[in-house]
Amino acid sequence: MRADPSILHVDLDAFFAAVEQRDKPSLRGKPVVVGGIGLRGVVSTASYEARKYGVRSAMSTAEARSRCPHAAYLWPRFEVYRATSQAVMAQMRALSPLVEPLSLDEAFVDLKAAGLHDLTVDDVQAIADDLKAAIKEASGGLTASVGAGTSKLIAKIASDLDKPDGVVIVPAGTEAEFLAPMQVTVIPGVGPATAQRLSMAGVRTVADLQLLDEDELIRQVGSAHGTSLHRLAVAADDRPVVSDRETKSVSVEDTFETDIIDRSLLTAISERMAHRVAERLRKAQLSGRTVTVKTRMHDFTTHTRSSTLAGPTDDPRVVARVARRLLDDSDISGGIRLLGVGVSSLADWIQDDLFTESEADEAAESAVDVPEVPVRPRERDTGYQPGQDVTHPTYGNGWVWGAGRGRVTVRFETTDSRGPIRTFALEDPELTKIKHSTADDAEEPTD
Repeated sequence: MRADPSILHVDLDAFFAAVEQRDKPSLRGKPVVVGGIGLRGVVSTASYEARKYGVRSAMSTAEARSRCPHAAYLWPRFEVYRATSQAVMAQMRALSPLVEPLSLDEAFVDLKAAGLHDLTVDDVQAIADDLKAAIKEASGGLTASVGAGTSKLIAKIASDLDKPDGVVIVPAGTEAEFLAPMQVTVIPGVGPATAQRLSMAGVRTVADLQLLDEDELIRQVGSAHGTSLHRLAVAADDRPVVSDRETKSVSVEDTFETDIIDRSLLTAISERMAHRVAERLRKAQLSGRTVTVKTRMHDFTTHTRSSTLAGPTDDPRVVARVARRLLDDSDISGGIRLLGVGVSSLADWIQDDLFTESEADEAAESAVDVPEVPVRPRERDTGYQPGQDVTHPTYGNGWVWGAGRGRVTVRFETTDSRGPIRTFALEDPELTKIKHSTADDAEEPTD
């Protein structure tokens, strides 16, 4: 345990939705949902205005629409999110050389690695405020919530307590007291099944957990899990902040707010992840032979299943097909709290003939409606997605409001200005899509 709260956890608030509201003035202060918009769509991020209606990440878009029908449902612009993330991470690295990104929108920052020692709460508050201001300027107005503590566990939990745009600092020596009144599920590894077993033993809060000795915990939840919970209940977490490592794989994973037991929903999420992994492979001019699916269960046990191909590929159909098969072989009966898809055994060449023609057709057919490229049935052949950036020589830059029945409707506005709404024929040669490009790292954690 450190002697000062020198580990920060920085978490951008409702990141994808906040970027959309930044770039689309007409959506500021209104419910925005980013993710799949098709029949099998999955919510990636909901703005705080949409969360008031119960919309959350990993929820099916159909349910989100039933809860908040008046929200703007937008196709994700990952290139824009990555560019914004890179600008934000640069501000963290300017503060400390030791930054551990967890996803596009969150990271740990080690202040001790920056030569900052014996930090008081006031010192950390000033550092956090300065960092938040730098992030806001670099990102074009996005806010971040910051937690600070003597360990990664405490910093991560603290960053969730004053959202959005807050700072919570846990002084050294107060960690156990800080955790005590919280529900036991705040401790990593306490999912629904573990929480139920603990509840039967009278344990509902972390304070209750702190009263159990290690032997009793082991009797309740097993040896490895009981030992871990006994340590974490009193914030005994000595995991170091780990900086970027050499790229050995390309992967995407997501931790869900609630455990998912719906196999069709998990399949849709895995297909979206597979397409994103393949996109990153292509941008990095890489391919890989081994496809891996990672699942973390309701009780925090983690399983990985892998399959190695005859040769490297960057084909999203191939990655999605193998990932789907691996997920089908996984037991999800207790619920999944984390799902990931990755490709390893990387190479800078591609094996073209991994599938026979019929297998490729099967993979392409099964991957038509993945949430990564979400479309409504009537919009399937339009080539335009809600939220997509377009430009017109007369009206300037704008974004797609909707498309279908041979037409596309565009709201012309930029970050700093609003313009008219116009409808065009889909084939109008003057309306073109804007291509975004970023210096994307090959290995990147989940969004």
